[in-house]
Amino acid sequence: MKRKRYSVEQIVAVLKQAEMGMPVADLVRQTGITEQTFYRWKKKYQGLESDQVRELKQVQDENARLKKLVAELSLDKAVLQDVPLKKVPRPTVMKEVVAYICSHHGLSERRACRITQQHRSTQRKPLTSDPLTELRQKMHEIVATRVRYGYRRVHIMLRREGFDVGRNRVYRVYREEGLVLKTKRPRRRKMATHREARCQPTAPNEAWSLDFVHDQLASGPKIRLLTVIDIFTRECLAIEVGHRLRGENVAEVLNRLVRFRGAPKALFADNGAEFTGQIVDLWAYHHKVRMDFSRPATPTDNAHIESFNGSLRDECLNVHWFETLSEAKRTIEAWRTDYNESRPHMALNGLPPAEYALCARTSCGKEEQSAVGNSP
Repeated sequence: MKRKRYSVEQIVAVLKQAEMGMPVADLVRQTGITEQTFYRWKKKYQGLESDQVRELKQVQDENARLKKLVAELSLDKAVLQDVPLKKVPRPTVMKEVVAYICSHHGLSERRACRITQQHRSTQRKPLTSDPLTELRQKMHEIVATRVRYGYRRVHIMLRREGFDVGRNRVYRVYREEGLVLKTKRPRRRKMATHREARCQPTAPNEAWSLDFVHDQLASGPKIRLLTVIDIFTRECLAIEVGHRLRGENVAEVLNRLVRFRGAPKALFADNGAEFTGQIVDLWAYHHKVRMDFSRPATPTDNAHIESFNGSLRDECLNVHWFETLSEAKRTIEAWRTDYNESRPHMALNGLPPAEYALCARTSCGKEEQSAVGNSP
């Protein structure tokens, strides 16, 4: 789900851009949704415009008809408005724009070049083969399936595919192709006093962190997500999805994880009622797990899970419309698997959490064998 709910007028505006010829792949990336969400909008809202939207469309159609009847300057303006370009593109792209204007509006090449300010010699110069064509195509394939990946993660995915290309070149091509994401960075406030840092784990399965994330279905019902991660390996151990999750649900998830991974030494959580209640406290007592709670109104004390929740919302919840709870569970579980096994993690030097965890367990096993061999 989106952080804000799109109004009918906004959805109709997105559909209008698609009708004007803008590629669906570029449109869904700029809007921050998936193609599945786009076609659901199209199925649900196409032809079901509100009165205000319908009146606005009639006015726009009338204005477009009148603009074609006025002087040459007004016609040129209408042609430019028909080309959905916010910035001046590269000459190779402008050649396609000029060809589009000539074919769809019946204008001569000379006039189309004058409107777009494209030099005629540039327009007629034969295109040379681009050595980066394969790279550009692969980048578009990556961002089509991972709509919230920046150029750093795209670079790592390209290296996995065998492309011997530097990060600076990837960044340049990333900008040329118009793939830059629009992000609003939160304002960071400086702390008035220093706090004592928590003891950080030095091996897998030493400390887990858990928290709740809230979202809602397309029809309105709210859902909750319990997220659990391993702080050292950054693995997402579980994401439990439900309409109501209480202390007993938290204990069930922890018991399920303990059966496969063993109990951690510490459990980091905030001061929510589900974590501070008797059920989770009794679970921690039986498994000899130390509960480490954050200070009130201080989410930075549990920064690892907060960062993970931000990635979960940005890359999964914000780009999907969940119609049913079962669909939400399937989609979120698929994202969790991809997060652990494929997604590059910047804090792990670009490795996926599962691969980093395997390397960490292997190194820990070698150290234990060495210690046993050196013992008298």
